[in-house]
Amino acid sequence: METPINYNPPMMMHIDLNSCFAIIEQQANPLIRNKPVAIAAYDTPRGIIIASSYEAKALGIKLGVSVRDARLLCRDVIVMTPDPEKYFDAHRRFKRVLQNYTDSVTPKSVDEFVIDFRGSPAVKRGKSLQEIGFEIKSDIKQAIGEYVTVNVGIGPNRFLAKLAAGLNKPDGLDTINGDNLRETYAKLQLIDLPGINTRYSARLNAANIYTPIQFLDAPMPLLKKRVFKSVVGFYWYLRLRGHEIDQVDFGRKSFGQQYALGDKTSDPEQLSRLLMKLCEKAGRRLRKGGYVAGGIHLWLNFENRTYYAQGKKLHRDIYSTQDIYLAAQRILSNVSIPARVTNIGVTVIDLHPSNPEQLGLFDDSRLDTRSLARAADLINDRYGEFTLVPAIMANMQDTVLKRVAFGSIRDL
Repeated sequence: METPINYNPPMMMHIDLNSCFAIIEQQANPLIRNKPVAIAAYDTPRGIIIASSYEAKALGIKLGVSVRDARLLCRDVIVMTPDPEKYFDAHRRFKRVLQNYTDSVTPKSVDEFVIDFRGSPAVKRGKSLQEIGFEIKSDIKQAIGEYVTVNVGIGPNRFLAKLAAGLNKPDGLDTINGDNLRETYAKLQLIDLPGINTRYSARLNAANIYTPIQFLDAPMPLLKKRVFKSVVGFYWYLRLRGHEIDQVDFGRKSFGQQYALGDKTSDPEQLSRLLMKLCEKAGRRLRKGGYVAGGIHLWLNFENRTYYAQGKKLHRDIYSTQDIYLAAQRILSNVSIPARVTNIGVTVIDLHPSNPEQLGLFDDSRLDTRSLARAADLINDRYGEFTLVPAIMANMQDTVLKRVAFGSIRDL
């Protein structure tokens, strides 16, 4: 049986902050407004651009371009390294604005939120979502700064709200509903749809589906059995018609930290020092989130373009930085290093809540690593990150700097 298009009033809103990192820097410093600004992980020639202002994008300076190439495209480009605390502060201000309208606010990333207005007091007062959208734009300028702009998308489900938010950048406000759904799809390409990458586009092309309209009109059995070969095809069938199937939170599965080595090395002692700091950062996030881990995963990339990756399930849960480090170091000590290391990463996996916790034989003794970890975290929370650190991390203040997580920000 065919599922009809959803003609219910659209009650989902997707908001994203335009050119987030760059525009926040421009808001903070009026001297660089209306100029090409690029944010790079590192400001060395091989550093990669992770965000750019609209003035820089117009010159071809986009995500993934190297700093060297950015300066070739525009010798006057202003290259800056990330200032995470500045972006996190903007994220919190952004969220507080949205929570004035409804409690159903879901952060998708540092610069993106989804708002469910079903049951919202603002809607009950008779305001349309378009009116509320313009109010939110004004409120965000008040909360973050007059130079900041956002795109607002309104739709009957999360997918169409996100699609609407990307139609007219920057500073747009658009609505997609059952009445203009086909008209909107007719103006787009497959890869303009959120979630459709080149791989999915190729799958659709193989089934003679080349446009969003053809995607919309494709029978559900074709999508499920031939194109996606799984229930994913059914999800796309519903999603395209405005039905909500993305309101799912699968929970936290891991905490990971990685580091690109500016000074590449194959020295085991130096790698161990880097590993300890990564374990401390991952451990702090693990404990702050209220979890323990049942496994560890370590990976390294080498200068000769090879890599090593190894995961291990543990016989007991790990919680403290010391325990995480010892588990990761056991893996590292067995690695045959063929060349200098360019990247290193560690992830704690198999997470489950730390409370309630089983009492241990050494609780309240000098071997009680959980209590020691909690005490160290309290000191670092009060006096600043890495105030109290293991001896192996001495003099590493400028190594493995804090970075912004583009994806999940649950532990922000």
